[in-house]
Amino acid sequence: MRQLKLAWLVSLWVGLCFLAALYGAWTGLSGPLYVVVLCVFTLLLAGQLLFAARGMQERAAESIRYRWQAIAAGLFPFLVYLAYAFATQSLTWQKPLMCFGYSMAPVLVLASAGRSKPGGAWQDYMAAVLLWVPVEFRWLYGLWPYPDGRHARVLTALLAINVGVAAFLVVRRFEGMGYNIGWGRRWTLTIFGSYAIFAAIAIVLGIAIQFIRCEPSPDRLKTLPLLLLTTWLFTAWPEEFLFRGVLQNALSRTLPSETIGWLAASMIFGLSHVNNLGFPNWRYVLLATIAGLFYGFTWRATRSLFASSIVHTLVNVTWYTLFRTL
Repeated sequence: MRQLKLAWLVSLWVGLCFLAALYGAWTGLSGPLYVVVLCVFTLLLAGQLLFAARGMQERAAESIRYRWQAIAAGLFPFLVYLAYAFATQSLTWQKPLMCFGYSMAPVLVLASAGRSKPGGAWQDYMAAVLLWVPVEFRWLYGLWPYPDGRHARVLTALLAINVGVAAFLVVRRFEGMGYNIGWGRRWTLTIFGSYAIFAAIAIVLGIAIQFIRCEPSPDRLKTLPLLLLTTWLFTAWPEEFLFRGVLQNALSRTLPSETIGWLAASMIFGLSHVNNLGFPNWRYVLLATIAGLFYGFTWRATRSLFASSIVHTLVNVTWYTLFRTL
């Protein structure tokens, strides 16, 4: 696999920050508060992107010699939020406490695992739960009162991925996650083959069980490039980090075989959608489980979260633009 170097990822980061500024101007956001939000966005996006550069994780491991230095990495997303809260005058004692707890709990749990093999300790699963549950139930959306709920979702996703990086890559040094951006041999066939086969299954099954109906959205099609980019960054990447990079990775080491770990992680991924669009939504669970099988297959074949997140992105964007959920 040819993984992007730091210079290329810095360029990508700068370009995305510039696009975010243009998007704000296009949607009518302006003024000092938006500058604050844009600064928070750029800092958290840096934490998400730059750690995926070639050799970056090795450099971090070499520079961090003491356990307290690794644990301190969990403070970065909290301090970024604290600056946001001060600048937007939304500081209350409850919100920083919640953010501090969310930022540090997975880090401290994984620090307690000591030298146990990554993927084989109960702390790995506990940290994954602590990372996922507050996001799943939207407990963190209230941290970001400005500008609105849609942007709160984006900032929450960025906060979560930064906490995940600090916990699993800096503190735990979780092996085999595939936290990278690059391209490898035969990836094109693996990625687009997985997408095409799943799309064929999901469309037929989804229509048959009356979960979706073909109803293209002209408004969403007009913004397709933006939709692809935001879905990849703020939905597919964080979910693949958790369910493939952490959960499937850990289960494959804990359970009798890698295949059983793959199947188990796919089922858990499906069940995590049981409360989407109503509870219990078993049609959503069924389709999400099948999707998890294909995302997990792509991750296994490439050992890259970038590859599985591309399949995830293509699936979500196809659904959003061409179908309506019944």
